Amino acid sequence: MRILVILPNWLGDAIMATPAIELLAKKHPSARFTFVGSYVSIEALKHHPLCQRAVVDETKKASSRLMATYKLAKELGVFNLAVTFRNQLHSSLLLYFTNTVLTIARESWHSRFLLSHTPKIVSNQHLVEQYSQLAMVNINDFTKDEIPPLKLYIEPKKFDKPMLGINAGATYGSAKRWYPERFAAVAAHFSNRYDIIIFGGPNEVEMAAEIEENLKKLGITNYTNLAGKTTIEELCSNIGGCSLFITNDSGPMHVAAAYQVPTVAIFGPTKYKETSQWMNEKSIIVRHEMDCSPCMKRECPLEHHECMTTITASEVIEAVNNLDLKV
Repeated sequence: MRILVILPNWLGDAIMATPAIELLAKKHPSARFTFVGSYVSIEALKHHPLCQRAVVDETKKASSRLMATYKLAKELGVFNLAVTFRNQLHSSLLLYFTNTVLTIARESWHSRFLLSHTPKIVSNQHLVEQYSQLAMVNINDFTKDEIPPLKLYIEPKKFDKPMLGINAGATYGSAKRWYPERFAAVAAHFSNRYDIIIFGGPNEVEMAAEIEENLKKLGITNYTNLAGKTTIEELCSNIGGCSLFITNDSGPMHVAAAYQVPTVAIFGPTKYKETSQWMNEKSIIVRHEMDCSPCMKRECPLEHHECMTTITASEVIEAVNNLDLKV
C-alpha cells in the first residue's frame, strides 16, 4: 500500500508526527511511505524502515509554485492514501494533483474544496494527538489510547561517560529562549557527574559560544561545543546518547523525547500542553504562569520577558534533582 505523507516543516513538529506515521504503519501492514517535507524534516524521518522515497519540497523556490507543485505531484504519482500534516494551500494542491482518491488534511477552505477527508481537529490538545486523529480519520476503531511514543530510527550515539546535553536555542524566536549564562550555571553544577555537550543550529553558534565562555569563567573544562557543527542525523544521534538533556521548547527537545532521554524543558510563551514532550517517562517542565502567557510571540511584546527572566538556575537544578537519576 503506497502512502504519501506531507511532513510538517519544523523539526519538532515533524517528530511529533511520528506517532501518527507509526499508527498508519500499524493499521496498514503493507504500507510503504513516500515522505515529502522540508530539508530538516526529511533528514530526521527518512530513516524509517518503511520509507521508500523521501523528497525535499523545494517548490517554494520556483518562479511558479503552482506549476512546481503540479510537476512534483505528477512525478510522485498516484497513491492508495495521501495525508498532509501541513495546513497550507500548496500541500492540499499537491495531494489533489496526485489524483489519489483518499486524501486527508485538517479542515480549511482549500482542503474542503480539494480533498476527500477534511476533519475538524480540536486544537487545544497535544499536537501529537491532533496529528494522530488526522491520520486515523478513516479508521473507525481508533482511540487515543493507541497513540504510541515518538519514534526516530537514527541510531543513538554511545558515549563512554554520562553526557549532559544543553540546548539553549529555539528556532521560532528569542521569546522561547532562556539565557546562556543560566544554562552554563546549571551545566556547571552537574559537571562533576556529567560531561557536557552544547547543542545548537547554525544560527545559534553565538549563543553556544556565550555558554562556553561562561563555563570557562566557572572553571569548567569537560564540555564539547557542537553548535553549528552537526548534520540533522548527527544532532539526533548525539542527543539520543545523552543521559540528561536541558533545553528550551524546541525541536531538539522532541528529539530527546523520541529517545526517552531524561529532560528538563524550560517553557515561556508557548502552549506547553500542546507542544511539551510526548510520553517521555522522565520529563519535567519548568515554567511560570503569567497573565500574558501563552502569547505565542517570537519576541516579548511587552519587552519584559518575565516568563523567562523569573526562571532561575536553581529552579532548573532542583527540577533535575527531582528526576531522581542514577548516575
